[in-house]
Amino acid sequence: MAVSDISQQQYKKMYKDASRSTKSYKTIPKAFVIGGLICLLGEALNSLYKFWGLGEKNSAILTSVTLVFLSALLTGLGLYHKLAKHAGAGTLVPITGFANSVVSPAIEFRSEGYVLGLGAKIFIICGPVILYGISASVIYGLIYWLTTVI
Repeated sequence: MAVSDISQQQYKKMYKDASRSTKSYKTIPKAFVIGGLICLLGEALNSLYKFWGLGEKNSAILTSVTLVFLSALLTGLGLYHKLAKHAGAGTLVPITGFANSVVSPAIEFRSEGYVLGLGAKIFIICGPVILYGISASVIYGLIYWLTTVI
């Protein structure tokens, strides 16, 4: 069946059949708890690194590196997707979600080769985040500079 052969009613029925209903009374608390546990892990790592004698700055850096590594490792092992299936937006805690968005396309497109697969598509998900994050920070910086100079 060609796309032009589908009526609007048939399309709506296909869309409804393919869509999964969300039970927000279940998904919101799960996202909150799992996202909170990821943040708690970050705080625990930061405290542990401080306890080991690292300074404030070095503890924060090592905490970020550890969370990115764990997220990339879990993505590579196929476990991050299973966690995200239950946690939903709770796994989008910025640093772990960002690491997942870089590693996932790398795994998916590695069969297309290092240049056209991995190299070309590694930032397919997180590229817009980088672009608009940098653009917004430049605009904010200019506004801040202009308001402090005047």
